[in-house]
Amino acid sequence: MDTLIDLSDASKALDLSNIRFQLIRLEDTITFHLIERVQFPLNRTIYIPGALNLPDPRLSFFDWMLREQERLHSRVRRYESPDEYPFFPEALEKPILKPLHYPKILHRNTVNLNKKLKRSYVDHILPAACSHRGREDRGEAQEHYGSSGTCDVACLQALSRRIHFGKFVAEAKFQQEQDRFERMIRAGDRAGLVAAVTNEKVEKKILERLRVKTKAYGMDPAIGADGTGKIDVDAVIAMYKVRPAAIEMETAFVNTRQDFVIPLTKEVEVEYLMQRLG
Repeated sequence: MDTLIDLSDASKALDLSNIRFQLIRLEDTITFHLIERVQFPLNRTIYIPGALNLPDPRLSFFDWMLREQERLHSRVRRYESPDEYPFFPEALEKPILKPLHYPKILHRNTVNLNKKLKRSYVDHILPAACSHRGREDRGEAQEHYGSSGTCDVACLQALSRRIHFGKFVAEAKFQQEQDRFERMIRAGDRAGLVAAVTNEKVEKKILERLRVKTKAYGMDPAIGADGTGKIDVDAVIAMYKVRPAAIEMETAFVNTRQDFVIPLTKEVEVEYLMQRLG
């Protein structure tokens, strides 16, 4: 929950330079969390509902940890912040702290892509990032299930915050070109909205910056650049990028291995804009 952007001031919260700086900070957060996670094997058992003996047998160990973490954090106002979105909203409880009063920054909306993000994280991002460990899950008595799950929760929550920041980007762009966006929204032109929120030069810079960061953060200074890194750089890049062929006219997005951070952020932006006039 590292916040640099001032959410108590709507003008600052919707300043694109402030938003960009916050997204860059979240890149660091996500990369560091992934580096922590990949020190452990994939441990696929923790993502299978009913595989471990839990208070709620309907959940996987990972989902149970995530739900209970959200339950606790809801009591200290985490989900009152307009940039935080729960994976288990039904588990949230009344805060024990007095409420913070945020100005109206975003238009009322129901956009929450956490379910899709979690599926991509478990099915694609983690297997790619942990592939170098090269061993099978040895079971509850021998593997670090708790440590793996703790890292997963931190990483997934940071990823969620990152993609849902697309709402702030969308609102800022809407206010800059309101007439243009209103025409596309009224026409149901999702493809046009995708094009309007896409900046290929910025996306290219993001991927270049990520490659440099991941190499630097994952390197042991005592070994140097020629040593084995702590994390697969290509797996991190693949987590963010999207191929142009992955965009369809009707739904704007398809589920591919490339369908992660950048395209999910765009989906958040487009779906937010589609609800902007409601």
